[in-house]
Amino acid sequence: MDAERPESTQPQLEDEHHANGEFSHLMWETHKVRTIRAGTLVKLVESLTNNLGEMDSTYVNVFLATYRTFAKPHQFLTTLIERYKYLRSQRKKESSQTELIETQLRSLMSVVWMWLGTYPEDFQQDRPDYTCLRDLDKFAREFMPGSDLHRRVKEKLAAFEEEDAHEVAGRLGILSMSEGSSHPVDTDGSKSLALLEISCRTIAEQLTCKDADLFCKVVPHHCLGAVWSRREKAQGRETPTVQATIDQFNAVLRRVIATVLKTKDLRTSLRAKVLQKWIIIAQDLRELKNFSSLKAIITGLQSHPVYRLRKTWTALSKDTMTLFEELSEIFSVENNEINSRELLMKEATAKFPDLDSQSKSLKRRNMQKRRSWIDNGIVQGTVPYLGTFLTDLTMIDTAHPDTVDGGLINFDKRRKEFEVLAQLRLLQSAAKIYNIHEHEGFWRWFKSIRTYSDAESDELSISLEPQSESLAKIKKKSASLGNKPSRSETAKHGLFVCGSEETRTSIASIPDTIAASLGPLVNLSHSSSASSVISSDSDTASPLSPYKSSDCYVIKVSLENGHSDSTHVYKSIMLMNSDHTQVVIEKIMEKYGLEGSPHDYCLLQLLPDGELLIPSRCNVFYALNNSVDLKFILRTQQDHEMALYKRKGGRRRAKKMTV
Repeated sequence: MDAERPESTQPQLEDEHHANGEFSHLMWETHKVRTIRAGTLVKLVESLTNNLGEMDSTYVNVFLATYRTFAKPHQFLTTLIERYKYLRSQRKKESSQTELIETQLRSLMSVVWMWLGTYPEDFQQDRPDYTCLRDLDKFAREFMPGSDLHRRVKEKLAAFEEEDAHEVAGRLGILSMSEGSSHPVDTDGSKSLALLEISCRTIAEQLTCKDADLFCKVVPHHCLGAVWSRREKAQGRETPTVQATIDQFNAVLRRVIATVLKTKDLRTSLRAKVLQKWIIIAQDLRELKNFSSLKAIITGLQSHPVYRLRKTWTALSKDTMTLFEELSEIFSVENNEINSRELLMKEATAKFPDLDSQSKSLKRRNMQKRRSWIDNGIVQGTVPYLGTFLTDLTMIDTAHPDTVDGGLINFDKRRKEFEVLAQLRLLQSAAKIYNIHEHEGFWRWFKSIRTYSDAESDELSISLEPQSESLAKIKKKSASLGNKPSRSETAKHGLFVCGSEETRTSIASIPDTIAASLGPLVNLSHSSSASSVISSDSDTASPLSPYKSSDCYVIKVSLENGHSDSTHVYKSIMLMNSDHTQVVIEKIMEKYGLEGSPHDYCLLQLLPDGELLIPSRCNVFYALNNSVDLKFILRTQQDHEMALYKRKGGRRRAKKMTV
């Protein structure tokens, strides 16, 4: 085990001249701090107790929150039991160390108690056999029968088995009730009108009720990059709590798009009211500090099928457009989404939001609302956009190796991951403050809204406002739409869409691991909307916004096999400022497990209007276009030459760069 012992100093001041307040001298006290940097699983388990035999609570918290990235629960339990048995055997051999060993044994049982109480889901992974919990029961029965730990293990086992029985009974009941039943599906666009009949506050509160419930159920360690990207499991199988949040995010996003686009018979003025309705709902979500559905609505309004409806947007009032611009600015991707991060830090545990506006009328209205909240003692919870945490955790997972120094587990990396998980747990406490009850009628209406695939959305949008104007003219009007054109054409806003193929084709998305995170990014580009979904095979998820620093980037790279124009799998690669083309290609080949020579491949960056061919002899860090999403394709030289031949004069032209 690799351990460091940095020295920290703490000054102690002694004031001997009380009259004039001067200090005569400065005294220093030195403390040695033991920090675990790396080690084997056995050594990391040994370190759960310190030199005095006591449980190191800080280290134990980090370990229990992150150990799944390098060991399975049963491996950890087995190692822990072996450690306990070893200490018991040493107690008889070393009588002088009896007291220390007894303390260590008690501390190890405290770790087990803490593990069982804080992470009960670890003991449910092997249901219905519950091998891990039964092994713990066997251990407790052998070494400490009748103890509190033994009783607690038996209670947990009985509770899990009872839960399984209720779940089976519930499924049978649902099956019998569903026979012969049918649910109305909106196919004629009437739900667009129903939307206008429901109050904005009701919709915002119901969305917040659902989002808060799902966020509180998120198991923090499910968000870890290594857990999220584990490929030997089916996507979502191992991270159901995160997947549920993703599904809800995309459900809101799809319904925003659907209600704006349906139906063709709606007048522009009525469609503008639907658009305005969602903007006001977004403002109510902002007041409720629900950043999850807020981002979903803004993403839906910024999607290409909705964004391009110029006549509809220009029918909105100036105040409505100002409000939309300000809400959109919250999720600006500039500087690693600094606006949303600062806002979350400021309001995470605040009683109510601090609203501001450039519009005088909106500002006056916000001040009146704030005064009413204070007078009435209203306290709001907080629901963050989970993608922010997934992004940070994926960045850590991508930027730091799992092992160091000959295969030792990199525990420094786990410590960094724990800092993010701790923030997540704090926000989960804040999300429990809401006092909103779920309305079944609302959710029946919500689920009945028919949603569309990307292709269907594009067709509906074009049928509403045919492409009579060029893209250049539309860009000139972008200021009136409250957003820069690049936001709709190189979208980096959404969560991942995971699940069945039917689900994945209904909306474009980003890679599965936000962060780098929740699934695939929502791609709002019209030209690539059908090919941007990322599957669960990504080795590490790509971020919702590209990670950039002065000396490195994290880029997303897909592998093109020549049989398709697009790919659905992205892997994250750390690009250093000294990496040349062949070095980067070697990294990608290693990531994908490819054999052969790097000279057989070429590297291309995907741009909004085509591809940028990176020359074979150049520094990629300085050659790429860093003003857009850092998305690349690795293609064989043969396939690239064939693609150039086929696409000559077509819509995707490779641009050869001169260095």
